[in-house]
Amino acid sequence: MTTAILLHSFHSEWLKKKRSLGSWLIVVGALFTPAIILVARLIHLSNLPALYASGNFWTAHWRSSWESMAVFFLPMAAILVTSLVTQIEYRNNAWKQVRTLPLTAATIFFSKLAVILAMIFQFFVLFEVGVFAAAILPWFLAGHIPFPAAPLPLRAFLADSGSYMLACLPIVAAQYLLSLHFKNFLVPVGIGFMTWVGALAALSWKFGYLIPYSYTMLYYLRADPKGRISYPASQPASQLASQLDWLSIGYTLLFILIGYCLFVTRRQKG
Repeated sequence: MTTAILLHSFHSEWLKKKRSLGSWLIVVGALFTPAIILVARLIHLSNLPALYASGNFWTAHWRSSWESMAVFFLPMAAILVTSLVTQIEYRNNAWKQVRTLPLTAATIFFSKLAVILAMIFQFFVLFEVGVFAAAILPWFLAGHIPFPAAPLPLRAFLADSGSYMLACLPIVAAQYLLSLHFKNFLVPVGIGFMTWVGALAALSWKFGYLIPYSYTMLYYLRADPKGRISYPASQPASQLASQLDWLSIGYTLLFILIGYCLFVTRRQKG
């Protein structure tokens, strides 16, 4: 599997995604929360001068932006986009044609996975642009609002985004495994949704961290003063974040390995 062949295969898979709703889901899902925040602030302009003068403006804005994203939109985007992109061949009965190409199973498997990961990266970039725009546009549109007084902690925000992306990778890997295995699109999506709901219900369970679909939520709630998570209650937020990173890496590699083994050994090729 040379680099050139992998790049050509990646380009081919990237073109295929235009036939799916995945690209629209990336845009709509990434910009939905920033758009809601922007509209809410434009409606309540009188409250903004004090908010923008706060020394904690950027941190509060970042955290409020991530609340619905970490709990709902990011897991749902990972489930839906992975399933939509992976199921393109099944919907078009094209797996037999794909298998006849002069490509190894590893090239096909990893190029399609790379496209999904690139789309998830797009999701994060669009979201962060939307978060910044939701903060700046009220100041730009309304002259009486001061520019945010607090310095922008860009490095901390980028590190935060990296941890969130790492936390969603087990969902992507698990959905990729399921979507390659089941022909019916509703099966992997239904399993993903049910597992996400189970993870949401298990946040207060001391072993909830064993469910990889919960990691984006656990990462957001790691410093929750209301104590909505029970694991590990006595540990500092930084230690929990580090443990979630390692768990995310472990689950991601495990699901990719299982998915690859099932993909290369399956008898039914189309």
